[in-house]
Amino acid sequence: MGFGRILHARDAVELAGLLAAADPAERIAVIDAGFVGHRHALRLALTDPRFPAGAVPGALAVNGTAAREALVAAAHGLTGHEPNLPDALAGAVQRGGIPVQRPELGTLVATVPATADELAAARAAVAEVDEEAVRLRRAVKARDGFFTTYCVSPYSRYIARWCARRGLTPNQVTTASLVTALAAAASAATATRPGFVAAGLLLVLSFVLDCTDGQLARYSLQYSTVGAWLDATFDRAKEYSFYAGLAIAATRTGDHVWALALAAMVLMTFRHSVDFAFMAADQETARNPTTAGSKVEAANSSPTAQLSNRLDRVGWTVWARRIIVLPIGERWALIALLTALTTPRTTLTVLLIGCALACCYTTAGRVLRSVNRRRPRTDQAAREVAVLADGGPLAELLAPVLRPVARRLPGLAVPVLAALAAAGLPVAVYLLGGTWASVGAAAGYVLLSSLVLARKPNGALDWLAPAFFRAGEYLTVLALALRLDTASLPAAFGLVAAVAYHHYDTVYRLRGGTGAPARWLVRATGGQEGRALLVTLFAALVYGGAPTGAVGHEGPGAAALQGGLVALAAVLALVVVAESIHFWVFGDATAEHDESGDTA
Repeated sequence: MGFGRILHARDAVELAGLLAAADPAERIAVIDAGFVGHRHALRLALTDPRFPAGAVPGALAVNGTAAREALVAAAHGLTGHEPNLPDALAGAVQRGGIPVQRPELGTLVATVPATADELAAARAAVAEVDEEAVRLRRAVKARDGFFTTYCVSPYSRYIARWCARRGLTPNQVTTASLVTALAAAASAATATRPGFVAAGLLLVLSFVLDCTDGQLARYSLQYSTVGAWLDATFDRAKEYSFYAGLAIAATRTGDHVWALALAAMVLMTFRHSVDFAFMAADQETARNPTTAGSKVEAANSSPTAQLSNRLDRVGWTVWARRIIVLPIGERWALIALLTALTTPRTTLTVLLIGCALACCYTTAGRVLRSVNRRRPRTDQAAREVAVLADGGPLAELLAPVLRPVARRLPGLAVPVLAALAAAGLPVAVYLLGGTWASVGAAAGYVLLSSLVLARKPNGALDWLAPAFFRAGEYLTVLALALRLDTASLPAAFGLVAAVAYHHYDTVYRLRGGTGAPARWLVRATGGQEGRALLVTLFAALVYGGAPTGAVGHEGPGAAALQGGLVALAAVLALVVVAESIHFWVFGDATAEHDESGDTA
């Protein structure tokens, strides 16, 4: 399991001396000499890097300076007469303030027999269990989509084992998944039927590898901070690059679907923003789930949540509801099938319809849960929702002036004003883009969004505001390109992709418990209200406030608009990606993998 030395101690006193003399860089585990159990039970306790300490009966491991110091102190504090020293140490470390992870063993065995009869029984129990089968089963996420569960995981777990036995890492598999998806996008861009078929097959293969990397991490406990970030980030990059490949293919055949591709990306980011903001607002439930049907749940959960839990206890409704939300497995399978058999326009249109229905279903459920919620939002939840809203320097500057007004607003003012701002600006830009009137509309958007952000977002539906702001900013860019020059839609796609990366990166930091991005980064990128004003003002400047020609017609200023959008996309991408890489690779973020089963 990667430990460099095995030493023997007769009691706590001798153990304390060995601990004090050990190299600080060494991993330390304490195992009772009489331990009987499965190797994987030990592996779960001793090698998982996500936790500062882990234990099973008869074994304890620590990770990090604080946990090691707590272990040394615990060893010095014991009398030396404890019958099971690792268990006594685990309890002392826990009392010393270090949380000790105790993995669920299920059918796996871990014990320290005290008598010959107990020893025989333990050995018999070990022999009865197929440890490798348990390990393979646990490599699969406990809660996943229908397509993933029945069409991928039955064989991808064996691919994960094959990779583990050949020394491959989850990060290498994640990278292979990205390369395969990019090859799929390139195949789709050929605009030929063989290319479309190959694109569909490669996209499915990419998803299989995407499942394999997580299963490999769970199979071999190779969790890492960089791996968690790559896994989450690459999923978005793979899907959105495939949208671009479809748009390029359509352009080569005389069809123009860049607007559909951009709309699909906007819809997906809006949907994810709804999911992420709701989880941030409801984080105390997500992190401390109550037992379904319990008195605690009945006292604290909404009637909608209780109904959902009851439905989850009926077999067929579980899968029906997971399919309806069109999770990543079902979504990619649908995209692959439609790409192979139809046209890019048909693929993107069906995708938009399906994702819109799924978004309506999930959002309605979350709204009902929130309206009927019986517990108040925590301050931490409100802070995370505010971070997701991505208010920039303009909102920060206006907040002190607007805060007295914001505090007097009624309870539903935050989501209502955010929705009005998000709907109003794209409509105004589509009707008036390139004019000074559209700049006035953008200034109104800045004022409304700043008013929303000046208030603490702890209301029942305040978590909707970040998703509305995502839609408002992204749709403004789409409307600007549609209004002034449809040839600038690829540049608009790139700009929205760069901003979306920043927003997803913010989500992953919050979910990993590492906190919000540095304030300087949010200010440097302008915040969502600043970017909306900037692109609207830039369009008015390059068109002189008076664009001519039909809607979407390439006129004077079109080249400048395209160049400006490309330049802004490049600058934003350079800043946010460089800062993100520095944070995740060289920062002190913890290894955090999504085990919730949320199928994005």
